[in-house]
Amino acid sequence: MQTTKTIRVAIVDDHAIVRSGLANFLRAFDDLEFVGEADNGAEALDLCRRLLPDVVLMDLVMPKMSGVEATAAICRKYPSIQVLVLTSFDDENFVQEALRAGAIGYLLKNASIHVMAEAIRSAYAGSSVFSSEATQALVRLRDRTPLPGSDLKEREREVLSLLTQGLTNPQIAETLSLSLSTIKFYVSSILEKLDVETRTEAVARAISCGIVSKTSGFNKA
Repeated sequence: MQTTKTIRVAIVDDHAIVRSGLANFLRAFDDLEFVGEADNGAEALDLCRRLLPDVVLMDLVMPKMSGVEATAAICRKYPSIQVLVLTSFDDENFVQEALRAGAIGYLLKNASIHVMAEAIRSAYAGSSVFSSEATQALVRLRDRTPLPGSDLKEREREVLSLLTQGLTNPQIAETLSLSLSTIKFYVSSILEKLDVETRTEAVARAISCGIVSKTSGFNKA
């Protein structure tokens, strides 16, 4: 996925060597711009206030304020900023907490630079992205909990399938030849039936429960 706009990216990680490596990686791509860094969640909030980056690469385990807490605060205060978790942990609880906080995706730090770059572009475009490990974590979570979504109607499943492909409400309305208000109604109904609050959580729940067969997640290369 390519974009004509330069995507402004900030890095939040408590390890200076990680921040330095990620900054150098961003400089290798013409459409990605490194704009700032923070070493904890509290500093991340101030960074977002000052710089308003397009995408934040967010670590989870940090002092003063965790990545989950920072993600929730950023998504609440600055809804235009997309938070993409980049961590070493693939535990299902971490994945679930990050998505509940509002993160648009979840990658591990051992992903290739090209996977990371594509994930940033997709996050900026509003598409949910998951490493294969994060997807497996969601599957493990599914195996321990009752599966929601059994009462989804056929049209709701069609809308959900298009959500997993990163389509916006207007794009879904055009694809299905339905009005925008109808699509908004279906999306609200899907969120309620899946017991989630955001579109990203709905996509994650659809993946973990096997409700749709096609997803927009990335496998680690």
